[in-house]
Amino acid sequence: MPAPDEPVVSPLEERLRTDLKAVQRARDQVHIDTLRLALGAFHNEEVARTDSAHKLHGQALTETDRLVLIEKQIKQREEAAAIFRANQRPELADKEAREASILRAYLPARMTDDEVRQLVVGLIATHGTEFRTVMPIASRETKGRADGRRVSEIVRELTS
Repeated sequence: MPAPDEPVVSPLEERLRTDLKAVQRARDQVHIDTLRLALGAFHNEEVARTDSAHKLHGQALTETDRLVLIEKQIKQREEAAAIFRANQRPELADKEAREASILRAYLPARMTDDEVRQLVVGLIATHGTEFRTVMPIASRETKGRADGRRVSEIVRELTS
């Protein structure tokens, strides 16, 4: 059991650190840079939470927070790849796409549309057919496992 002042390392962060050591031995520079940036994002968020003006001041980073940061980095890389493709820079677009796929391996399994529909049908049975009631619950239940835009479309379709 860790001492009270010793930080508890999350399973995701531990996995990233272990994988970083392995790719450093393999000398895969893109993989190394990607994992270092992900770990850096965790550190930056932890430091930001020490500021009294931060809305989550003093709260420890949770596993969900780490998954959200990974998702944010994936989205940034996908947007960058699209911009590079639009500007005829395929080599940079491919690098960004590779980084996004490396990070995607650290997310939990994605839900299919059928799984989301099944979840939403269950929520409608429990909470009624009001979109404003069902959507926040569906969003919370699918966080990190399904695209929020797609969840919204399915909820809207089934509640109308």
